[in-house]
Amino acid sequence: MNNVWILAQADGSDSSSGVSSSPVTSEQEEVATTGQADPNSTGGIARRGFFDGGPQQFIFIGLMLVMMYLILFRGPRKKQQQHKQMMQTLTKNDRVQTIGGIIGTVVDIKDDEVTLKIDESNNTKIKILRSAISKNMSKD
Repeated sequence: MNNVWILAQADGSDSSSGVSSSPVTSEQEEVATTGQADPNSTGGIARRGFFDGGPQQFIFIGLMLVMMYLILFRGPRKKQQQHKQMMQTLTKNDRVQTIGGIIGTVVDIKDDEVTLKIDESNNTKIKILRSAISKNMSKD
């Protein structure tokens, strides 16, 4: 390594900063390499890594994970359990609303099939799946 060039930009206010674009001699190279013990040093500016913050960062990350669990998993699971319980407690003469918006009265329940009466005057009935019921209006 015959010639090593060091390029730097000096402030415009300080013209005698000693920064030049001349080749470095072997004794200047030794001073330059042994002068800084830490290669990540930024010339007196303290740098902190992600894990240098102490336990408060781990507590913050833990709280964020708990919040994500509550929002993403706990809420929908609880709502799903309530819907499942509502479907299991359906009885005859309950007034229900389907996911399609049809409102009717439960006439018959067989396994996974529910018969709804949707019109009293014409005695119109439809058969739907139990999972197609969105809410029980007689219980709410």
